[in-house]
Amino acid sequence: MTAALTANCGAAFADSTSFSFGVIAHAFRGNADETTLRNAIAETDADNLAFVVANGIKASSEPCSDQLYSRRKTLLNSAKNGLIVSLSASDWVACRTASDRSAAIERLNRVRELFFSDEFSFGDSKIPLIRQSTSPKFHSYVENARWEIGNVVFATINLPATNNHYLAEGGRNSEFEDRQIANREWLQRVFLNASQKKSDAVVLFCDGDPLATQRHRVFDFNVKRDGFAEIRQRISAHAGQFAGKVLIIHGPHEAQPPGSTTIIWQRNMGDLEVSGSWLKVNYDPANSKLFDLGKPAEQAAVLSRR
Repeated sequence: MTAALTANCGAAFADSTSFSFGVIAHAFRGNADETTLRNAIAETDADNLAFVVANGIKASSEPCSDQLYSRRKTLLNSAKNGLIVSLSASDWVACRTASDRSAAIERLNRVRELFFSDEFSFGDSKIPLIRQSTSPKFHSYVENARWEIGNVVFATINLPATNNHYLAEGGRNSEFEDRQIANREWLQRVFLNASQKKSDAVVLFCDGDPLATQRHRVFDFNVKRDGFAEIRQRISAHAGQFAGKVLIIHGPHEAQPPGSTTIIWQRNMGDLEVSGSWLKVNYDPANSKLFDLGKPAEQAAVLSRR
């Protein structure tokens, strides 16, 4: 029954020329209250959306416990829309053991087991996903997933906002270096698939902003390495060779107030920072830029009554 439902859902969207999807901002960026996420799921359920992507499942201040992870998984599964998770730094980077040692890698692996155990999204409308883990060399990178709606390829990529989890201390960057290799391969696979199918666009969802360069003073030699430098170069190179549009959707910059909610385009590459509750993004092949921002259903109804 699930397979039939998924097939019918995919066929329906494949036949449509335009559609909308939702992006839930990191609901736990400011506090540990899950009300924001619960409300965002309810509001996206009330809208006509092809799918929803949620950035983050917990706050940094919350415990990295299986109990909390399981509770959030239940909440995500309650969605009516197909809902895909894009991991945030707070989900695993800051996790510590009882002896105050880093538990980041162990907790990341646990999150992978709990949240990405099959090839479908959360929610009632199951979106079929192709995970990077289908490649034996990258079998652990289940959080990197792609799917297609209409003529657009969508993909998540694990880029935590904490400088891509680059650690300045020598000899402690095995997770960062291994994920760099995996992410390079993942981007290559995503863009190759989109090019072969002559897709209109590639949309990437991530936590950190890979397009933002570090700002520092001249002759300041104590600046730590830009953890996004290589991935930024890779995305730009792929975008330069891709005939369609490339849209990067991410959370706010670290230690900076949220920017304006708009898509900033440079050539064929768009940058969208998501903050607040959630955003509705419209795809329309008749639009020269393909994407614009729509109003959530409840907000649009309020405005129409004024």
